[in-house]
Amino acid sequence: MGDDGVGWRVAERLRGHPLIPGVEVDQLAGGGIGLMERLIGYQRAVIVDAIYTGKFPIGSVHVFGLEELENSFAGHLGSAHETNLRTALELGRRLGVALPEIVTVVAIESQYVYDFSEVLSPAVAASVEGAVQAVLGLL
Repeated sequence: MGDDGVGWRVAERLRGHPLIPGVEVDQLAGGGIGLMERLIGYQRAVIVDAIYTGKFPIGSVHVFGLEELENSFAGHLGSAHETNLRTALELGRRLGVALPEIVTVVAIESQYVYDFSEVLSPAVAASVEGAVQAVLGLL
């Protein structure tokens, strides 16, 4: 999905760096409930993904806590397909699932998150190394 693949590219590059023991790098194509299930048993998580806010230059890298992200589906659990990660984590915690208390997002601004393509746009491709460095800084 074009620029939405930026998280995968960052993960691929992270595998080439020496990481501290206990750190795992994974690539997932889902969200919501599926991603929440993958986070069971971890103390912290860093999620890398494309984002479109329309407020920042394309390719800019942002680091923030998941709780800072607008939760547009809060309280809406009519379908697992409509459940975002924040809502899924809240649900899991209410059910007593051991989930990370700290979830940090490394987001790369893009306007092409729904376009079918196997390549990143030039501005987003140029941001991959910055996102890698942001993740390494968090670790």
